[in-house]
Parts: sequence; C-alpha cells; structure tokens
Amino acid sequence: MENVKKSSIFKRREIDMTQGSIVKNILLFAFPLLLGNLFQQLYNMVDVWVIGQTDNVEAYSAVGNVGPIINMLIGFFSGLASGAGVIISQYYGAKNEKKANDTAHTAMAMTLVLALILTAVGIALAPLMLRLMFGSGEDSAGILHHAEMYLTIYFAGVSGLMVYNMGAGILRAIGDSVRPFWYLVVAAIINIVLDFVFVFACNMGVAGVALATVIAQFTSAVLTVITLMKTSSCVKISLKKLKIDIPILKNIFTLGFPAALQMMLTALSNVFVQSYVANVNAVKAHCTSGWTTYSKIDLFIFLPVQSISLGVTTLVGQSLGAGDMKRAKKGTYIAFAMSFGVTAVIIAIVMAFAPQLAAVFNDDPGVVYYAELLLRNITPFYIFCSVNQVFAAALRGGGNTKAPMFIMLGTFVVFRQIYLFIVSNFISNEILPVAFGYPAGWFLCAAIMLIYYFKVGFSHSKIVANEG
Repeated sequence: MENVKKSSIFKRREIDMTQGSIVKNILLFAFPLLLGNLFQQLYNMVDVWVIGQTDNVEAYSAVGNVGPIINMLIGFFSGLASGAGVIISQYYGAKNEKKANDTAHTAMAMTLVLALILTAVGIALAPLMLRLMFGSGEDSAGILHHAEMYLTIYFAGVSGLMVYNMGAGILRAIGDSVRPFWYLVVAAIINIVLDFVFVFACNMGVAGVALATVIAQFTSAVLTVITLMKTSSCVKISLKKLKIDIPILKNIFTLGFPAALQMMLTALSNVFVQSYVANVNAVKAHCTSGWTTYSKIDLFIFLPVQSISLGVTTLVGQSLGAGDMKRAKKGTYIAFAMSFGVTAVIIAIVMAFAPQLAAVFNDDPGVVYYAELLLRNITPFYIFCSVNQVFAAALRGGGNTKAPMFIMLGTFVVFRQIYLFIVSNFISNEILPVAFGYPAGWFLCAAIMLIYYFKVGFSHSKIVANEG
C-alpha cells in the first residue's frame, strides 16, 4: 500500500502511517485537520462576533458561553466515535478491509440512533444546565433567554454535526483528513454568509446565528456521507447495508465509552466552572463577556495540539494494528515534540497581542480588560496541554482508553471542583484565582500522564485487529 494515495484532492487522499517518514505523515494528516478545525471553530466564532456587533452584551455572553453544555452531550458522542475510529485505524493497519468496512457501517448506524436521542435530551436539559451556569436571578434573565433560544435551535439540528463528525472520523481513521477539511470550508462559508443575512438583513438575532450554524452543519454532513458512499477506498458506506453488528458495537463501546464518559463529565464540570465565573466579585456582564472572549481565543490556542493528537491516535492505531510497536512509540515522541514547539510559538504570540486579540471579538473596554487579564495569566500554562493531550491520544490509539479517562476525570473534574470550591469560598472569589483552576488541572494531569506512560506504555493496549 502506498504511503499517500491521491488522484484528486476531492477524490482520494489516504495516508498509510505504518510506513514512511513519521514527521511527514503527521504533518500531512494534521495540517488539513488543523485548517479544518479552524473552520469548524468559525461556526460558533462567527456567531459570537456577529452578535457582538449588535451591542447586546447579554446576547453576546449567551452565545459565547453555551459551549460547555453543547460539549457535554456532543463530547459523549465524540468519545464513542473515537472508539470506532481506533478500531477502523487498527483494521486498516492490519489490511483487514472487511472488518474496517463492517465497523464503519455499524458506527454510522449507531450515529443515527444516538442523533435522535441527543436531540431530545439536549432540548430537554438545556434550561436546567443554563440555570446551573448562570443562576436564576434577575441579572441573569437576559442571558438565559438568549442562551435557551440558541440551544433549542442548535440541538434541534444537532444530527447534522453528529453525522459529519462520525463520517469525518471514519475518513481520518484511514488517513484521509483532506476531504473533511474541504467540507468544513464549504460549511464555514455558508455559515458566515447566513449569519450576516439572518442577523443584519433579517434581524433574527440569536435565532439567526443558531439557524445558520445548523444549516452549515447539515451541509458538511451531506457532503461527507456522499463521499463515504462513492469512495473507492476500503471503507465504503451503503445506506442499504447500514446495520448494527452487536460484537462490533460492543468493541466500539469498550474502547469509546471511557473517552465518552471523560469528555461528558469534563464538559459538565466546565458548566460548574462557568457558574463560579458568573459569581466572582466583579462587574458581572463585563467579566462574563471577558471570559467569553478568552474562551474563544482558547479554542484557537488548543487547535494545533488537538490536530497533532488526532494524528498520533491514527498513527499509533495503524502501527499497532500492523504489529509495529517501535513505530508507535517513536511516533508518540515525535508528535509530542511537534506539539510542544508549536504551542510555545502560539503562547508567545498571544502574550504579545492579548488586548488586540480580545478586541477582535468585542471592543468594549470592560470586556477587553477581563479578557486580557485572563490571556496574559493563563496562556503560558498551555504548554502542559501538549503533554496530557498527546500522550493520552497515543494511549487511546493503542486501545487503552480507561487510563486517560481516569487521569483526566481525576484532574479535570474532581481536583478542579475541589480547587474551585476551596478557592472561591475560603481564599479569594476574584476572577484570576478562580480561573487558575484550569492550569492547575492541566499541570497535575500532565504529571500523572507522563508517569503512567513511562511506567506502563502500550502494555495495556487492546488491539482489536489481532482478535480475528
């Protein structure tokens, strides 16, 4: 199998990570993924920016801070999807095309069922989660109104996002991160155009940006499904053949459920973090909006680490599926070095241009003040994210999803909640001490993750491709 198979950028580009230059393979995989993630972030980013231009601070805070609620439900699904991706990548590395194809069909059928469930659960739980985040007092009424409207529309159309994510995950498992990127470009353009039309021309406000996002997500989903139906690769979806194979579904849940639980509970924890932020001793609207701006820039800082981590998951999965433990370990170290270097550069840029970056989203002086305060004090600690994300991704690629789950739940959820309770109630209820719950969790996670990896490594891996 050739290292890179390509007939056209829109037709086929698959990377066999079991051979060739590791650096080149990770770059070929991660770069389009990074660009694609940038465009995906534009969905909510443009929503927030457009609403920010309407001078409605409550609407801006609402749209900008609903991420933890969305991530709580979508994170659970994404964890399960990662289990399917690991299995497919292992079968691809082992050259078992039938099993890879069967897994893809089961994964897509599972997605359609879960889409119906998460739509209902998301709409039902949104009001409760919003009140946990913002409280129920009169000063939160405006934010709650706008946020509930956004989430109701968003979850009504969440199936588009889920189908795209699963379809893109299947393509990435066989080394194709190019076509998912282009579909996100198309979706992002549609989202931007519709944001301006719905908000400025039709005066639809928050409802307009939510509807634009849903339409864009369905577009990317349709394009991805068409690709999977027409592709000439080993994984080709047929709608008539969609069915749930119980043994395969069991493997998907075995590998994916720990990651799903970790992502869901971490996002739920962030809902409570937001509630602490909303109740600090500060000007509430400006502080909450400053946190909104910081959280949007945070997504951009994190993207390179996320893209390289997904690359190492695929590389480790394919390498271990092919029985090459040495390449899996070497790829992990190379990916970490790449992630560390890129993150260091981004940290320097953000530290130098913090106020300018904040003003891009909302130039209100009060909002910029809090956003700059957070950026300058938290950004240096992103270097620890390179550790915990890359090594956790490598372990998942090897089928060991339980260890990263326990480590991240222990540090991102349990430790962070204890920290926030103690700091806000007994030390200082100011924004910076509260916000430092994030870097404290990153540091602890990185330390434990390194100790585990160097003591255990891939010895607890689950290689499905070797089980028949």
